[in-house]
Amino acid sequence: MSGAGSSLDRLLRIMERLRSPAGGCPWDREQTFATIAPYTIEEAYEVADAIADGSPARLRAELGDLLFQVVFHARLAEEQGWFGFSEVATAIADKLTVRHPHVFADARFADAAEQSAAWEAMKADERAAAGDHGALADVPRALPALSRAAKLGRRAARVGFDWPDAAGARDKVGEELAELDAAVRSEPAARQSEELGDLLLAIVNWARHLGIDPEQALREANGKFEARFRRMEALAVAQGTTLASLDAANWDRLWTAAKAGTRPA
Repeated sequence: MSGAGSSLDRLLRIMERLRSPAGGCPWDREQTFATIAPYTIEEAYEVADAIADGSPARLRAELGDLLFQVVFHARLAEEQGWFGFSEVATAIADKLTVRHPHVFADARFADAAEQSAAWEAMKADERAAAGDHGALADVPRALPALSRAAKLGRRAARVGFDWPDAAGARDKVGEELAELDAAVRSEPAARQSEELGDLLLAIVNWARHLGIDPEQALREANGKFEARFRRMEALAVAQGTTLASLDAANWDRLWTAAKAGTRPA
């Protein structure tokens, strides 16, 4: 058995032991698909964070945590008599083989765009075979809202439901912002929330036309805000005070200094 196969076999045996009614872990035995799902999502984000950090050691650890989630779900399914880890691995291996006919068969594509079109066509055929012929089929509800909005927009665009260019998408942003302003002036909170959602969706579609990943853009903006805010806190402490004790003018002064990476005058 290869090193990878031996390590995976050990992991599967550990998972079996953890779920064992005799001598297993009480916490692991209590878990279900539903209770484990949030951890699965969290571990995927931690992998993304490790990649952003550029830390090979952390990436190795986080990939292990994510693999454990797959093993856990497969074990739960095996206990239900549905399938086991082997069937999961076989299914993805079969799917990858079918979706890469230019590698595992004799198909030829002129360029990456043609290959991507063929890939999407195969995925559409798979969804249709599963009984859902809609353009928006199989877009996971558990995706972050911005990512899901972008994916829904891409799917709709493939069947022609889209603006012809970024300018049209930008006009829609202005339209939705005006509707939100009107709702804020005279409509109840529920209506304001609805209009805000429409505005965010319009911004996501505009980002798609600009070739920008809205989830990544917001993640970077969050990181920038966090770094600047922490810098503001440090500057305030250096002055013997706290942000909570300052007025708006001093907040603005510290914010400007944090952006510039310098001490305020």
